[in-house]
Amino acid sequence: MSSATFPRIELNGEPASVDDLRHLVQTNYGHFTAFRVKSGMARGLDLHLDRLQHATRELFGSELDRERVRAYLCHAVAGEARELSVRINVFARALDRERLDQPVAADVLVIVAPASSQVLSPLRVKSFLYARDLPTIKHVGTFALFQHRRLARQAGYDDALFVDADGRISEGSIWSIGFVDRDGGIVWPDAPQLDGVSMQLLKAGLARARMRSVTRAIQLAEIGEFRAAFFTNAGVPVRQIASIDDHSFTIDGAVMEELQRGYLSNTLQPI
Repeated sequence: MSSATFPRIELNGEPASVDDLRHLVQTNYGHFTAFRVKSGMARGLDLHLDRLQHATRELFGSELDRERVRAYLCHAVAGEARELSVRINVFARALDRERLDQPVAADVLVIVAPASSQVLSPLRVKSFLYARDLPTIKHVGTFALFQHRRLARQAGYDDALFVDADGRISEGSIWSIGFVDRDGGIVWPDAPQLDGVSMQLLKAGLARARMRSVTRAIQLAEIGEFRAAFFTNAGVPVRQIASIDDHSFTIDGAVMEELQRGYLSNTLQPI
């Protein structure tokens, strides 16, 4: 694959046409996952496929063949050794908006582009009272996520953090959050949210390293109890959070390096 072919967009293993993509514009209903691929391998590939299968059952009432998805993915990244950013969208061109209760076969769109590589400074985030619809599904209803991110940036912050009606921290706009307690242990928020693949990989890496990691409800009013906080998603496995609202955290490079090692301890899986 030459650089001239980027971004590569394939629908069900074939180059996507404008007409193929018309449904995505007209009917904003579907789900997706995103991750990085290098030399035909990815961390947490099984978890991404699990996510796609579960969401397809929930949104379309049908089964998604994992091997079919892998074949489409393999075709889309074939011959490219560079690190790539991959997004797999699942939607249904046959969806009938008058018969949404009926199961429908899913279409698989694979989008491939070069992965970005940039030095990222610690994030300053602003909290908002907000909870995503169907928070356990990585669905395409992202309007509110970007709107809150925009509001955060207009207020002088980098990104948005969501807090539910009970004051519990849940997740960021397009990322999961974790905290470092005073003893160096990791605490994850317990609230309705997406079970991020990078978060799952970090938890597995921490378990292998025998580093303490717990999940519990975290009130926004409690953040002063933690010495550090961090962001994690498919694009950036570990990124330090400098502050939430007017509370600043310690910039703890040693803990971030431990987290990075934990993430990298998850083996690359061949597509």
